[in-house]
Amino acid sequence: MSDGHGPPPETPSGWSAEQPPPYSAPPASPWTAPGAPQQAPYGQPSAQPYGEPLQQHQPLGPGPQTPYPPHPHPQPGYGYAPPPPALRPGIIPLRPLGLGDILDGTIKLIRSNPKAVLGLSAVAALLAAVPLAVGQAFVLDGMSGALTDPESMATTSGQLTGVAAQYGGTLVSYAVQFVVVTLLTGVLTRILGRAVFGGNLSAGEAWRLVKGRVPALFGVVGLMTAIMVVPLVLIVLLIVVIAINVPSDGVGLILGLTFLFMIVYLGYYLFFTTRFAFASPIVVLEGRGAIDAMRRSWHLVTGDFWRVFGILLLTSLLVGLVAGVLSVPFTLAGTLFGMFGAGSVVTTVVSAVLIAAGGTLGSMLTYPFQAGVAGLLYADRRMRSEAFDLVLQTAAIEQQRQGWVHASADELWHPSNSARP
Repeated sequence: MSDGHGPPPETPSGWSAEQPPPYSAPPASPWTAPGAPQQAPYGQPSAQPYGEPLQQHQPLGPGPQTPYPPHPHPQPGYGYAPPPPALRPGIIPLRPLGLGDILDGTIKLIRSNPKAVLGLSAVAALLAAVPLAVGQAFVLDGMSGALTDPESMATTSGQLTGVAAQYGGTLVSYAVQFVVVTLLTGVLTRILGRAVFGGNLSAGEAWRLVKGRVPALFGVVGLMTAIMVVPLVLIVLLIVVIAINVPSDGVGLILGLTFLFMIVYLGYYLFFTTRFAFASPIVVLEGRGAIDAMRRSWHLVTGDFWRVFGILLLTSLLVGLVAGVLSVPFTLAGTLFGMFGAGSVVTTVVSAVLIAAGGTLGSMLTYPFQAGVAGLLYADRRMRSEAFDLVLQTAAIEQQRQGWVHASADELWHPSNSARP
């Protein structure tokens, strides 16, 4: 054996000339990161003193030194990402609207400009309610007199007075309503067209923008009246002719035919009311004539008739319910006061005031709500059939970039601005 100072012993016979080193520390790992300190041989003191922090890794290239290599940011996972919310500079989001958007936008229209919207509606409602209230007050005053003197209503003069008061006041009320509601619809539609972009219009400014469209508005209302009244007159004449030619025991047949005709007329009325629901907004916002506006309304409703019909019918039921809740207490009080009062002038005046107040409160909300729903439903149909939402979104982005000029929104409603005319 060698004591470690002489030459190594010779390799025994039969062994390979290349033998592994004698047992000691494992060799240094060849898998060492570039720039990392070499491992100390087994049994030798480490270059890093015990208890001190480990040496930081050296960066592989230029850049700031960090204790640990940078951790890559996690990549977004796969899956459904919700679309970004639509632009909403005004009362509605600039995208196709649902029922909730339409009702919410109508409420926002009233809340955003109550002075113009509710103020004008109150004036129109009062003008339409006063003649009807006066006629009903005189009828109730006559009924009060009949309760104390039943023979007074049997005279010809008493009957004529009651008929004239009742139907005369109703006809005058309808005539006034024909005028003021037509004008009010035009003004409210113009206010709505600006409110879509967050702008407000005063009543005077809205009237200045609408007054040039008044003849076309009356043309639309006149044509609609003719479409609705002419068939009704024909039905009445037909029932009268049948009643004359049917023997006296055919009352049941006449009543059955009358009920059938009324059902048919109701379907006729609802169909054409839905088809021409957008004619007034088109006249105001697009600047078209009466016949052209009705033709365009028919085209816009085509393809979505039942949805338009359902929303309009639901709106009518809602506003009718609200108007009834507001007006019934006043109307009931006025009716009772007129029937059981003293029959004096004061009683008649108080009864007329109460009835007029009830009618005004009910119509003050009915008019703007129906006009708002019709206008927003018209905008929705243009978004769905003409990609009008892209036009509005582009204009909104440009307005945000340059600063809002709300008056420029009035020109966007022209059909030449539609993405798909």
